[in-house]
Amino acid sequence: MIHSADIREWRNHNVVDPKGHKIGVLEAIYVDTATDEPAMATVRTGLPTRHHLAFVPLHEAVLGPDYVKVSYAKARVKKAPSIGMDDILPAEAEEAIFQYYDMTYQPGADGERQLARR
Repeated sequence: MIHSADIREWRNHNVVDPKGHKIGVLEAIYVDTATDEPAMATVRTGLPTRHHLAFVPLHEAVLGPDYVKVSYAKARVKKAPSIGMDDILPAEAEEAIFQYYDMTYQPGADGERQLARR
């Protein structure tokens, strides 16, 4: 698991799938607002002229010497909900990310977002 103290150190490192295939480059970490623990990452994928940021959960993520290994296959991450390189995650799009990965979405009691970018 990636700990909050490690977040800045792993930005721009490769993100790989369980078989070691490179998915892309770690762009940003989103923490769970209830626990302040890393929950999702955005991975820079696509062609050099058409990058986008795909979301991938960080539960069961493993840190290597120069990579972050996630527990999802490259093909699945590449089809995951994404945003443009300069975009922010709209609040109404959060739930779709959780649904895509078959995860429970739990906003705060007063409707607060579950994810916050770090």
